[in-house]
Amino acid sequence: MTNARLDVGLRRHGIRFGTLLVLGLGLLAVGCSAPETSPEHTRIGYVHGTVDVSAEDARRLTHINYAFANVTEEGRVVLEQERDSLNLARLRDLKSANPDLKIVLSIGGWAWSDYFSDAARTDSSRARFARTAVDLLAKHDLDGLDLDWEYPGQPGQDNVYRPEDKENFTRLLRTVRRHLEKQGRADGHTGDERYLLTIAAGADADYLAHTNMAAAHTPLDYVNLMTYDFHGGWSDHTGHLANLYPPAAPDTLQRSAATAVNMFVKAGVPPQKLVLGVPFYGRGWSGAGARDDGLYQCYDTSRGSYSYDTLANHVATQPGFERQWDAVARASTLWAPDSSVLITHETPRSLRAKAHYVQSRGLGGVMYWEHSADDGTLLRTLHEHLP
Repeated sequence: MTNARLDVGLRRHGIRFGTLLVLGLGLLAVGCSAPETSPEHTRIGYVHGTVDVSAEDARRLTHINYAFANVTEEGRVVLEQERDSLNLARLRDLKSANPDLKIVLSIGGWAWSDYFSDAARTDSSRARFARTAVDLLAKHDLDGLDLDWEYPGQPGQDNVYRPEDKENFTRLLRTVRRHLEKQGRADGHTGDERYLLTIAAGADADYLAHTNMAAAHTPLDYVNLMTYDFHGGWSDHTGHLANLYPPAAPDTLQRSAATAVNMFVKAGVPPQKLVLGVPFYGRGWSGAGARDDGLYQCYDTSRGSYSYDTLANHVATQPGFERQWDAVARASTLWAPDSSVLITHETPRSLRAKAHYVQSRGLGGVMYWEHSADDGTLLRTLHEHLP
């Protein structure tokens, strides 16, 4: 969830970043009636904190997820920062450049998922959560809500969790959907124009074991998979951050975006509801073993995270770094053999492979974390290769 910015480091979707912030992912959806010129796939961008989305960027996106609203101890959904109202107004103004753009409020993330379990626990607490979330949607003239609970039934960053989360998660989503439908009838947002409801989902077997996705997906427009942070400073060896396919090299984790998609489809989620998450940042290590150009090796220290802008325009241009392409995993790295530094990150080449995969599997689209980390290159790539 940033899982990115400067550090880039919010962990969105749930994995730790360089210093501590996170975001926890989240995501959006297009459940709206679309003119003939509308894109076939979603391109969802998370915006965290500072709004720096240009009119040109807005025309390349179908959705913007604004991160984050908080869940209080009483289970209310609130905006914590004074700048939030202004930021949401600035995002709405982008509809002058792209009238079809959807602005969605993302709730929770890595740092603000502490009380989701309490909010989901009873009929009255679920109603309170839904009512306060929908009130914010109506107040700020938004198009939907995105729940980034990190994670139901599992420990995150000091969050409350309990076994009942598995079923309460589905109950919470159904309650929010009912409140959205009620608000939609009052506002004339019905049918294909209904308000959106999406989630950011952990892309692993543990997430599926602690949720019932066959039932939970039904109130949702999209399930945004956090298919990144497969390796980082928390891993005992180096590895790809967001590889599309499993690597040929030995890796004890054996995680990949395609593996996650297959698991969610098998769990009962229709492919067209799945949105593939991609990172607009990279992660690195120092003192990596030289074998396999530093991949899947022990290392001395984590170098944290880097924005794509920093990697492409500063790090990659430094003497000693070699660009590497893993043709099996479909993933890019930077490797400096003399200093034993390895950096794994998304590139236009790896994004093109993912865009092709999304189309070939009939998925809903792509979402990314986080907008400010890009220099424009990655979003242009998505726009060009994911119609």
